[in-house]
Amino acid sequence: MNSLKGKIALVTGAASKRGMGHAIALKLAKEGADVVVADKFATPKSMFPGDESWGGLDEIVKEVEKLGGKGLAVTLDINVSKEIDAAMDKIVKKFGKVDILVHAAAIRGPVGVNVVDLAEKDIRAIIDIDLVGAFLICKAAAKIMIQKGQGGKIVIFCSLAGTHGTPGSAAYGAAKWGTIGLTKSLALELAKYQINVNGINPGMIVTNLRDESFQKMAEADGITWEEARKKDQGALANRIPWGRLGTPEEAADLTYFLVSDLATYVTGEVIALGGGVT
Repeated sequence: MNSLKGKIALVTGAASKRGMGHAIALKLAKEGADVVVADKFATPKSMFPGDESWGGLDEIVKEVEKLGGKGLAVTLDINVSKEIDAAMDKIVKKFGKVDILVHAAAIRGPVGVNVVDLAEKDIRAIIDIDLVGAFLICKAAAKIMIQKGQGGKIVIFCSLAGTHGTPGSAAYGAAKWGTIGLTKSLALELAKYQINVNGINPGMIVTNLRDESFQKMAEADGITWEEARKKDQGALANRIPWGRLGTPEEAADLTYFLVSDLATYVTGEVIALGGGVT
């Protein structure tokens, strides 16, 4: 406990109740960090039963404070440099620095739509948010880390979709493949500043990322949203050697390792988190 005492962590894509960003924010807070949680929408809707009263970023800040840390909520579009810069100014004004960036924000886009049928607007949205957004947020955080001269840790959430072709998800896979390249190149560029850059390739994790996809499946099959989710995730679990989908908390544990002093000599790596599916 308190191994991250005195560290300031920024976690993007943190507002969803069942997202990896939420779990990561709490894990880092438990380990002593002060945590900034960021997302485009402060209170995104969760379709899981019982999540109707979810409070989003503000609720996470309260959770961080209950764990003994300081918290800050910021809303930003990671595809808009001005919004990123404004958020960074707010963070530096309150905390003076950024020691850790965990970039977990992303969109999934249409699922099961082949390239020949995929709308151009959807292709551009996925690439802009999932890849260009990763460049912009990493660029902004790295600048602050370099200026402070105290090193730092960057973890970029990529995806196994970026290393394995997935029919109906080409744009998402292409964007995530790009984030793997970003991770490896940025690690080399920032090594002289003692800034570690690593990536995580999640496989099938139970989050809110595919909530809307389950809704479309439910409508197509004439079943409830929860039935569609369990049917789809059950089929996915059968393909995983571990026999189940992963949890946001397991993603948080790996993230903690990478941003802690346990991984001081680890940089430029992209670690699979998929229960053996690779």
